[in-house]
Amino acid sequence: MFGKNKILKPEDHDGSYLDVVEIFPTIQGEGPLSGHGATFVRLGGCNLACDFCDTQFDEYQNLHLKEIIEKLDDFSAKLVVITGGEPLRQPIEKLCEELLRLNYHVQIESNGTIYRDLPKEVKIICSPKVTNGKYHQIRPDLLARILAFKFIISANQEEYSNISQVGQKEYDTPIYLQPMDEYDEVKNKKNQDLAVKLCQEHNYILSLQIHKILKLK
Repeated sequence: MFGKNKILKPEDHDGSYLDVVEIFPTIQGEGPLSGHGATFVRLGGCNLACDFCDTQFDEYQNLHLKEIIEKLDDFSAKLVVITGGEPLRQPIEKLCEELLRLNYHVQIESNGTIYRDLPKEVKIICSPKVTNGKYHQIRPDLLARILAFKFIISANQEEYSNISQVGQKEYDTPIYLQPMDEYDEVKNKKNQDLAVKLCQEHNYILSLQIHKILKLK
Protein backbone atom coordinates (compact mmCIF):
# COMPACT_ATOMS: atom_id res chain seq x y z
CA MET A 1 0.00 0.00 0.00
CA PHE A 2 1.40 3.38 -1.09
CA GLY A 3 4.47 1.57 -2.40
CA LYS A 4 5.25 -0.25 0.84
CA ASN A 5 3.89 -3.65 -0.19
CA LYS A 6 6.07 -6.69 -0.72
CA ILE A 7 6.97 -7.28 -4.37
CA LEU A 8 5.93 -10.86 -5.10
CA LYS A 9 6.74 -13.08 -8.07
CA PRO A 10 4.10 -14.91 -10.15
CA GLU A 11 2.92 -18.17 -8.61
CA ASP A 12 2.90 -21.54 -10.32
CA HIS A 13 0.40 -24.10 -9.03
CA ASP A 14 -2.78 -25.78 -10.23
CA GLY A 15 -5.06 -22.88 -9.29
CA SER A 16 -7.33 -24.93 -7.06
CA TYR A 17 -6.82 -22.35 -4.32
CA LEU A 18 -6.02 -18.63 -4.32
CA ASP A 19 -4.90 -15.97 -1.85
CA VAL A 20 -7.93 -13.72 -1.41
CA VAL A 21 -8.08 -10.37 0.37
CA GLU A 22 -11.85 -9.90 0.16
CA ILE A 23 -14.98 -10.57 -1.86
CA PHE A 24 -17.58 -7.81 -1.86
CA PRO A 25 -20.52 -6.37 -3.85
CA THR A 26 -20.23 -2.90 -5.33
CA ILE A 27 -20.52 -0.91 -8.57
CA GLN A 28 -17.73 -1.14 -11.11
CA GLY A 29 -16.57 2.46 -10.92
CA GLU A 30 -13.88 2.60 -13.61
CA GLY A 31 -13.28 1.98 -17.29
CA PRO A 32 -15.57 0.60 -20.01
CA LEU A 33 -17.87 -1.30 -17.63
CA SER A 34 -18.32 1.65 -15.28
CA GLY A 35 -21.75 1.73 -13.67
CA HIS A 36 -22.40 -2.02 -13.79
CA GLY A 37 -23.26 -3.84 -10.60
CA ALA A 38 -20.39 -6.18 -9.77
CA THR A 39 -18.87 -8.48 -7.21
CA PHE A 40 -15.17 -7.88 -6.71
CA VAL A 41 -12.71 -10.64 -5.91
CA ARG A 42 -9.59 -8.91 -4.63
CA LEU A 43 -6.56 -11.18 -4.73
CA GLY A 44 -3.45 -10.79 -2.58
CA GLY A 45 -0.02 -9.62 -3.58
CA CYS A 46 1.50 -7.64 -6.43
CA ASN A 47 4.63 -7.79 -8.56
CA LEU A 48 4.95 -3.97 -8.50
CA ALA A 49 4.98 -1.35 -5.74
CA CYS A 50 3.31 1.93 -6.79
CA ASP A 51 3.58 4.79 -4.32
CA PHE A 52 0.09 6.14 -5.16
CA CYS A 53 -1.73 2.79 -4.75
CA ASP A 54 -4.32 3.10 -1.99
CA THR A 55 -5.39 -0.56 -2.00
CA GLN A 56 -4.60 -2.95 0.83
CA PHE A 57 -3.68 -6.33 -0.66
CA ASP A 58 -0.93 -7.69 1.60
CA GLU A 59 -3.31 -9.30 4.09
CA TYR A 60 -5.18 -12.28 2.67
CA GLN A 61 -6.40 -15.79 3.30
CA ASN A 62 -5.99 -18.91 1.24
CA LEU A 63 -9.34 -20.03 -0.17
CA HIS A 64 -10.27 -23.08 -2.22
CA LEU A 65 -12.14 -22.33 -5.45
CA LYS A 66 -15.27 -23.90 -4.00
CA GLU A 67 -15.18 -21.41 -1.11
CA ILE A 68 -14.74 -18.49 -3.52
CA ILE A 69 -17.71 -19.61 -5.62
CA GLU A 70 -19.86 -20.09 -2.52
CA LYS A 71 -19.12 -16.52 -1.41
CA LEU A 72 -20.00 -15.19 -4.87
CA ASP A 73 -23.33 -17.02 -4.69
CA ASP A 74 -24.26 -14.72 -1.78
CA PHE A 75 -24.51 -11.76 -4.16
CA SER A 76 -26.74 -11.10 -7.15
CA ALA A 77 -24.38 -9.41 -9.64
CA LYS A 78 -23.44 -11.47 -12.68
CA LEU A 79 -20.29 -9.43 -13.33
CA VAL A 80 -17.26 -10.65 -11.38
CA VAL A 81 -14.23 -8.36 -11.36
CA ILE A 82 -10.98 -10.05 -10.39
CA THR A 83 -8.48 -7.49 -9.18
CA GLY A 84 -5.64 -7.07 -6.72
CA GLY A 85 -2.82 -6.32 -6.27
CA GLU A 86 -2.03 -7.99 -9.53
CA PRO A 87 -4.55 -10.79 -10.22
CA LEU A 88 -2.51 -12.42 -12.99
CA ARG A 89 0.25 -13.04 -10.45
CA GLN A 90 -1.79 -16.07 -9.35
CA PRO A 91 -3.03 -18.92 -11.62
CA ILE A 92 -6.65 -17.80 -12.01
CA GLU A 93 -7.42 -19.87 -15.11
CA LYS A 94 -9.53 -22.44 -13.24
CA LEU A 95 -11.49 -19.76 -11.41
CA CYS A 96 -12.27 -17.96 -14.68
CA GLU A 97 -13.33 -21.18 -16.38
CA GLU A 98 -15.65 -22.09 -13.51
CA LEU A 99 -17.19 -18.61 -13.37
CA LEU A 100 -17.90 -18.67 -17.10
CA ARG A 101 -19.43 -22.13 -16.75
CA LEU A 102 -21.76 -20.66 -14.13
CA ASN A 103 -22.75 -17.87 -16.57
CA TYR A 104 -20.87 -15.07 -14.85
CA HIS A 105 -19.25 -12.31 -16.88
CA VAL A 106 -15.59 -11.97 -15.90
CA GLN A 107 -13.38 -8.89 -15.98
CA ILE A 108 -9.70 -8.76 -14.99
CA GLU A 109 -7.87 -5.60 -13.93
CA SER A 110 -4.15 -6.00 -14.64
CA ASN A 111 -0.95 -3.98 -14.94
CA GLY A 112 -0.11 -5.90 -18.11
CA THR A 113 3.26 -7.34 -17.07
CA ILE A 114 2.17 -10.99 -16.60
CA TYR A 115 0.43 -13.31 -19.05
CA ARG A 116 -2.04 -16.12 -18.35
CA ASP A 117 -3.86 -18.16 -20.97
CA LEU A 118 -7.37 -17.12 -19.97
CA PRO A 119 -10.60 -18.05 -21.77
CA LYS A 120 -11.38 -15.70 -24.65
CA GLU A 121 -14.63 -14.58 -22.96
CA VAL A 122 -12.68 -12.94 -20.11
CA LYS A 123 -12.42 -9.16 -20.50
CA ILE A 124 -9.03 -7.70 -19.58
CA ILE A 125 -8.59 -4.04 -18.61
CA CYS A 126 -4.97 -2.94 -18.44
CA SER A 127 -3.71 -0.09 -16.28
CA PRO A 128 -0.04 0.47 -17.22
CA LYS A 129 2.33 1.49 -14.45
CA VAL A 130 5.60 3.42 -14.23
CA THR A 131 8.87 2.26 -12.65
CA ASN A 132 12.03 4.39 -12.66
CA GLY A 133 10.33 7.04 -14.76
CA LYS A 134 9.19 4.74 -17.58
CA TYR A 135 6.03 2.83 -18.34
CA HIS A 136 6.33 -0.93 -18.30
CA GLN A 137 5.83 -2.29 -21.80
CA ILE A 138 2.78 -4.52 -22.02
CA ARG A 139 3.50 -8.13 -22.78
CA PRO A 140 3.03 -8.78 -26.53
CA ASP A 141 1.10 -12.00 -25.84
CA LEU A 142 -1.36 -10.02 -23.72
CA LEU A 143 -1.87 -7.06 -26.06
CA ALA A 144 -4.38 -8.76 -28.37
CA ARG A 145 -6.53 -9.70 -25.37
CA ILE A 146 -6.86 -6.23 -23.82
CA LEU A 147 -10.33 -4.67 -24.05
CA ALA A 148 -9.18 -1.21 -22.94
CA PHE A 149 -6.26 0.66 -21.42
CA LYS A 150 -6.78 2.79 -18.33
CA PHE A 151 -3.99 5.29 -17.72
CA ILE A 152 -3.71 7.09 -14.38
CA ILE A 153 -3.15 10.86 -14.75
CA SER A 154 -1.45 13.22 -12.28
CA ALA A 155 -0.51 16.86 -12.80
CA ASN A 156 1.75 16.56 -9.75
CA GLN A 157 3.82 13.52 -10.77
CA GLU A 158 5.69 14.05 -14.04
CA GLU A 159 5.80 10.37 -14.99
CA TYR A 160 1.98 10.24 -14.87
CA SER A 161 1.34 13.64 -16.48
CA ASN A 162 0.88 12.10 -19.93
CA ILE A 163 0.74 8.64 -21.49
CA SER A 164 3.28 6.72 -23.52
CA GLN A 165 3.06 4.13 -26.25
CA VAL A 166 2.95 0.73 -24.54
CA GLY A 167 1.50 -1.19 -27.48
CA GLN A 168 -2.02 0.26 -27.66
CA LYS A 169 -1.71 1.48 -31.26
CA GLU A 170 -1.13 -2.02 -32.61
CA TYR A 171 -4.74 -3.03 -31.93
CA ASP A 172 -6.32 0.46 -31.79
CA THR A 173 -7.30 -0.30 -28.19
CA PRO A 174 -9.59 2.28 -26.50
CA ILE A 175 -7.81 4.50 -23.98
CA TYR A 176 -9.40 5.74 -20.75
CA LEU A 177 -7.78 8.42 -18.59
CA GLN A 178 -8.41 8.37 -14.86
CA PRO A 179 -7.40 11.26 -12.58
CA MET A 180 -5.16 10.01 -9.78
CA ASP A 181 -6.67 10.26 -6.30
CA GLU A 182 -3.94 11.90 -4.20
CA TYR A 183 -6.21 12.54 -1.19
CA ASP A 184 -5.71 16.29 -1.59
CA GLU A 185 -8.54 18.45 -2.95
CA VAL A 186 -6.24 20.92 -4.73
CA LYS A 187 -4.06 18.22 -6.31
CA ASN A 188 -7.08 16.17 -7.33
CA LYS A 189 -8.66 19.16 -9.08
CA LYS A 190 -5.45 19.65 -11.09
CA ASN A 191 -5.43 15.95 -11.95
CA GLN A 192 -9.03 16.12 -13.15
CA ASP A 193 -8.37 19.24 -15.23
CA LEU A 194 -5.33 17.64 -16.88
CA ALA A 195 -7.20 14.41 -17.62
CA VAL A 196 -10.04 16.38 -19.26
CA LYS A 197 -7.52 18.41 -21.29
CA LEU A 198 -5.76 15.28 -22.57
CA CYS A 199 -9.08 13.63 -23.42
CA GLN A 200 -10.14 16.66 -25.44
CA GLU A 201 -6.79 16.90 -27.25
CA HIS A 202 -6.37 13.20 -28.11
CA ASN A 203 -9.93 11.83 -28.19
CA TYR A 204 -9.37 9.67 -25.12
CA ILE A 205 -12.21 8.69 -22.76
CA LEU A 206 -12.52 10.12 -19.25
CA SER A 207 -12.90 7.60 -16.42
CA LEU A 208 -13.95 8.84 -12.98
CA GLN A 209 -13.93 6.60 -9.93
CA ILE A 210 -17.69 6.73 -9.42
CA HIS A 211 -17.57 4.24 -6.55
CA LYS A 212 -15.55 6.81 -4.59
CA ILE A 213 -17.90 9.63 -5.61
CA LEU A 214 -20.79 7.52 -4.31
CA LYS A 215 -18.75 6.49 -1.25
CA LEU A 216 -19.02 2.81 -2.11
CA LYS A 217 -16.35 0.25 -1.46
